[in-house]
Amino acid sequence: MAAHGGVRLGHGKVIAMRFSHLVEINDPLNPLIDTLTREQLWNGLVLRAEMSRRFIPWLDECNITSRSEDSIERALRYGDAVIRDRVTYRKLESVHYHVPKQGDIPESDLTMTIETPYEGRMFVRFEYDDHASEAGGEAESMVNDIRRSAYTESDIDTIRTIREMAANGLLDAPMM
Repeated sequence: MAAHGGVRLGHGKVIAMRFSHLVEINDPLNPLIDTLTREQLWNGLVLRAEMSRRFIPWLDECNITSRSEDSIERALRYGDAVIRDRVTYRKLESVHYHVPKQGDIPESDLTMTIETPYEGRMFVRFEYDDHASEAGGEAESMVNDIRRSAYTESDIDTIRTIREMAANGLLDAPMM
């Protein structure tokens, strides 16, 4: 979750970054893509929050510290850094990650929303917001371009992992 926050350059200025992108899940015109059900996709998105180490190889530890009917709170350990966040579920619709400001880590949000614009097509929209209010110059813009690219690749890997889990029958039982 550290990757979801703002990057500090120079004199502690935070570079603002808000962006979203879509990853296609089902395309009826592409027979090479296995079709996932909305439930399988949902179960995979929930597992990303609940069993994060399967999706984030550089994560050392993920401890769920609190659970309610529609959310969990977690402590994520990356080496010596521990980041606390809250994950909120809107069943079969979206998973929202919120990292409150903590130490040098700024507030940030990631929302993964299942979208079905029309019959047979399904996407996940990934929306990032680091809540920074200052904009930077050309160097800062390049840093954000690198961040966007890294987040996009990570999100594509998330969907790839979900597809592998579905192919192995691991997403057929209800998660919530």
